[in-house]
Amino acid sequence: MDIIVENQFFGLALSIIAFQIGLLIYGRFRLPIFNPLLIAAGLIIGILIVFDIDVEKYNKGANIIHMFLGPATVLLAVPLYRQIEKVKENALPILLGITLGSLSSIISVALFSRLLGLDEILLRSLVAKSVTTPIGIEVTNSLGGLPPVTVLSIIITGITGAAIGPALCKLLGIKNKIAVGVALGTASHGVGTSKALELGETEGAMSSLSIGLAGLITVFLMPIVFPFVLKIIN
Repeated sequence: MDIIVENQFFGLALSIIAFQIGLLIYGRFRLPIFNPLLIAAGLIIGILIVFDIDVEKYNKGANIIHMFLGPATVLLAVPLYRQIEKVKENALPILLGITLGSLSSIISVALFSRLLGLDEILLRSLVAKSVTTPIGIEVTNSLGGLPPVTVLSIIITGITGAAIGPALCKLLGIKNKIAVGVALGTASHGVGTSKALELGETEGAMSSLSIGLAGLITVFLMPIVFPFVLKIIN
């Protein structure tokens, strides 16, 4: 067992196998709760706990996956380029939707944190939950929060958004593909975008655009909105 765990490709192999199992289960049942990423995360955590495997040993191989995040992000520009005319035609509604979505994310986290009686340090760590991880970490550092908590909240937000986002849009009668894509990308970043790409090229393109713009808008809004919200809830 030690030989397997110490191998630098152990984490990579475990991640791939767990995700493939997640894909098989999702393909069999096609239910939002069986999101492949959620299943893979649960399997990996379970294996690490049961076999008492140090997370650093897992990360030696799993970190290889990080190398592909850059190219994968760049590839999101392909559907966006194909839908560039729709972006131009709907530029104002798209920008307004992303801005309001980012604003509502900040405010809702603050209000629910207050209602649940969370410490202010947790509030500062959770408020950037709906932006992509690198931006979220920097925002949290600037607010004096805890980056590990932010990373966890971003992962949970992404998985939750991908799992229930499309169903919620149907429940609310949101049929416009642009609106669905903007909602998924703004609320649940990369994981939501992977789901949006499953729904269609238009949804995927708008979600891809929303990831970047939501991150930029959040960076600009946070110094203005967060202190104001803190005063209100305190």
